[in-house]
Amino acid sequence: MLDTAIVGGGLCGLALAHGLHGQGTSFALFEARSRLGGRILSVPCAASGMMLDLGPAWYWPDIQPRIARLVDELGLASFPQHDPGSVLRLTDPNKKPETLAAENLHGGARRLDGGMAALVGSLSERLPAAALHLEHELSAVLDRGDHVELLFHHGNEMRRVQARRVALALPPRLLDQQARFEPALDAPLREAMRATPTWMAGQAKAIVAYPRPFWREAGQSGNAFVNHEQAVLGEIFDACNGSGEKAALGGFFALPPPFRASIHSSAMTMLIASQLVQIFGEAAGDGEQHIQDWACEPYTCSALDRTPVSAHPEYGNLALRSREWNGKLHFGSSETAAYGGGYLEGALEAAARIHRAFAERLAPPSPAAASRNGACLASFKDWVAEQRASAGECYRQRLQRHLSGQHREQLTRLALLGTVEQVYRAAQDRLGALPFDAAAVGVQRGRSDLTPSVLEAFDGFNKALLDEALLFNRGSCAISNFPGEHDPDRDYVETIQRDLAAAWRAFALDTNALLLAK
Repeated sequence: MLDTAIVGGGLCGLALAHGLHGQGTSFALFEARSRLGGRILSVPCAASGMMLDLGPAWYWPDIQPRIARLVDELGLASFPQHDPGSVLRLTDPNKKPETLAAENLHGGARRLDGGMAALVGSLSERLPAAALHLEHELSAVLDRGDHVELLFHHGNEMRRVQARRVALALPPRLLDQQARFEPALDAPLREAMRATPTWMAGQAKAIVAYPRPFWREAGQSGNAFVNHEQAVLGEIFDACNGSGEKAALGGFFALPPPFRASIHSSAMTMLIASQLVQIFGEAAGDGEQHIQDWACEPYTCSALDRTPVSAHPEYGNLALRSREWNGKLHFGSSETAAYGGGYLEGALEAAARIHRAFAERLAPPSPAAASRNGACLASFKDWVAEQRASAGECYRQRLQRHLSGQHREQLTRLALLGTVEQVYRAAQDRLGALPFDAAAVGVQRGRSDLTPSVLEAFDGFNKALLDEALLFNRGSCAISNFPGEHDPDRDYVETIQRDLAAAWRAFALDTNALLLAK
């Protein structure tokens, strides 16, 4: 009998397997496809040799600490998403696109050399090959008292697997549609599974490779938006490699799944080329096209997912994060994450949650670990006290830089927001370097029990800094030339307070994520 069975070879399942293997815990991973990666899919381009991401391509290290740390841990190379240049918008199929001015459209997103498949390959090559089982389609999950029995279709055979604990790292809707549970899961849990959309499951993506990035040569970013009834690709972006020597444009389809399915592949190729020519010129008509329609993927898209969602869903339903069958059964996938749901970050958060649950059953926390956490907290609080003492000077320096840069509006707001963000970034680095032991503390509803103690060190920080800044402004000769900053009105102060509160909330969430990942 297996100790641990993982069903699903996407990022969540692979990350969980990676953590268990590093801990010396035996496992077996079962994947329905003939490849690993799930929605991560990078394909080679014959013309350039570049790997093209037809699934997720981006991650945001500033707000997604887990994926950023994993990329560093695995030694993978990354590069920023190319955004410099003009953005185009086409609202009439019979006219030329208009030019927009937009900077940093992708908000600091980065991509991986070799595509996101480099992440899958790096994780899988660290796992024992004998533990990885492809082409195993889950059909039933059975509670057998002291273990769980799994039934898989494998080729023309039915295979039975027994394990003491099971992680189902599959999208909840897909799991509800494809697997039978005995005994049946309770009604609220099944409803939560059906109500949770599989992110990007009903979408399709195209990447078109070219000999050179002609749009960059024309001063364009490669970003474009098409907002008319005949649109084929609704959002287009630069998909070149890090150096720009290997050129490509990517796009997300605006056509709904039934319409896409009704168009012959040769006609779709012509439609894509025609739209790209209309936006970027004749050079865009002769590219190597690669298309992935996720709505046609039976191991990604459930029947309920064939109607794509119009906005990013609210993920993290507590029912999907519960431990079923006396702790033997756990639900994973990015859609179950407490934060980052739908993204690669969410897949890692879900994997970490399950890994912690497994660790709790293996060993109780040790007194030595609790003592170490206490020492880390004390060290962090001392560090925060130093930052509090110097934050006012940091504000004044930033204010002076804004004055020197000829800024005339929102001086106080910009300087204060820059100061707290600098302190919070430094705090994240400090916390990351401290040897906390997360296994020695509990997790309640997705929050580490360490988090409140860590955040307590910053109690009153924003208010004290704002008060100090306003007091300085009132006595500053330089600021007296700016009445709105020298004696700000109530609306301006409330705007600053909202901005500082938003920065604090982001820091609190990032801190909790960091502590959970320890």
